[in-house]
Amino acid sequence: MAIHEKLRLRENSDQMDWLGLLVCIIIFSASGAVLLLHRRKSSRPKQHPPGPPGWPIIGNMFDLGTVPHRTLTELRQKYGDVLWLKFGAINTMAILSAKAATDFFKNHDSTFAERKVTETMRVHGYDKSSLALAPYGAFWRVLRRLVTVEMLATKRINETASVRRKCVNDMLLWIEQEASGVHVARLVFLSTFNLLGNLMLSRDLLDRESNDGAEFFQAMMGLMEWSGHANLADFFPILRRLDPQGLRRKMERDVGKALEIASKFVKERLEKKDKYITGTSDEKRKDFLDVLLDFEGNGKDEPAKVSEKDLNIFILEIFLAGSETTSSTIEWALTELLTNPESLNKAKAELAQAVGADRTFEEDDIDNLPYLKAVIKETLRLHPPIPFLVPRRAMEDTNFQGYHIPKDTQVLVNAWAIGRDPEVWDEPWSFKPERFLGSTVDYKGQNYELIPFGAGRRMCAGVPLAHRMLHLILGSLLHQFDWELDCKEEIDMNDRMGITVRKAEPLIAVPKRCK
Repeated sequence: MAIHEKLRLRENSDQMDWLGLLVCIIIFSASGAVLLLHRRKSSRPKQHPPGPPGWPIIGNMFDLGTVPHRTLTELRQKYGDVLWLKFGAINTMAILSAKAATDFFKNHDSTFAERKVTETMRVHGYDKSSLALAPYGAFWRVLRRLVTVEMLATKRINETASVRRKCVNDMLLWIEQEASGVHVARLVFLSTFNLLGNLMLSRDLLDRESNDGAEFFQAMMGLMEWSGHANLADFFPILRRLDPQGLRRKMERDVGKALEIASKFVKERLEKKDKYITGTSDEKRKDFLDVLLDFEGNGKDEPAKVSEKDLNIFILEIFLAGSETTSSTIEWALTELLTNPESLNKAKAELAQAVGADRTFEEDDIDNLPYLKAVIKETLRLHPPIPFLVPRRAMEDTNFQGYHIPKDTQVLVNAWAIGRDPEVWDEPWSFKPERFLGSTVDYKGQNYELIPFGAGRRMCAGVPLAHRMLHLILGSLLHQFDWELDCKEEIDMNDRMGITVRKAEPLIAVPKRCK
């Protein structure tokens, strides 16, 4: 019950966060206006991309609203495919169309290969050891090779199919035990957290016998919450030492706790490693932690071993990247299907024909389910988990589509807007999985009109695993149960910002065991 309550409280905290941020901005702006009187008024250089005029000091922060991915999408009609904004001291370029995204990733990927790192993600050196955030260079290449070649190669993913099946079976059992309507995202989140625990550490983290697992979960929940909040110290570097919202302090506490527990997991594994090495492959399946511990670099342009600190942060990143994004995508997929009964019936009919009623849905079935795959693609088109992806940063002054982009400019690629680009998509606001039947468009980084996981050299490395998890979870939910809404009122399709974009009102659905 404590875990469920923690999740509920986190959902309600976003409204309070925006109110507090607004108060801080007003106070800071009032004090800054005095200084502004003594400065010479300057205009934005004309060679920058077009964009809305900003307020003194705070720039365009008031222009964003509570759902900035939607707000910037609307600005495209007035200013075009590429938008220039200032958030406090941060120069920002937003990319709002598939055409501009194609130019960006095809012709300028290397120039924007660095990340824009927020203040909260610098605590305990997290950004230096994170694959998603690490500086572009030799160490980043080592991390990416570890993930793509060692951890998430097809052979390795195939070997862990039974682990995913077991965790999804646990989730289905939890659903059966629910007395009434099911908070879909919550149960998927808990299941995914355990799934990643088994893939990374060969253990359930959320069970009655694991105090460390429960503490790790609570610390990770804090990490996800604080990193999803807008931070005034990011927009005004002069405020970093003051930490006006207390986000850095909270992040230091929760990341520190999570790293402490992750370190304990690693030490336990090292103590048992000799036993694992002497066993056969049948006795011990290699998990992701084994892969990290067994890594041997060349000692020249890459480390001979992954350090303990890097190991611990890598463990945190696996959970941060996988659990929230998976649960939000499944929630949106089931929501769209419930509000489009014809699509829901087609998906269930395909499962009934390809899988049948006498066995469970398995990963091997995915390739035989084109409509289910189309449902996942259409969901990711309309609801990319991170609508601006992970922000990029210009490594040097550059020219993009005839505009001057200064060094250190933040780049927001609005995948949410690109998925609704009317120049690419027919009826872009409608949920139509059929658009992907017979289509070669995929989300693996080569089709820039569909980039929920990004593209280019900093594209999400976890796509192969995400592909399996999303189809296995959604397919199992549809194959095992008939679903209906908990109430007959029209479902709320609004969203809210956090570390991912979630439904503003969580989906509560009633499952009935398929006969």
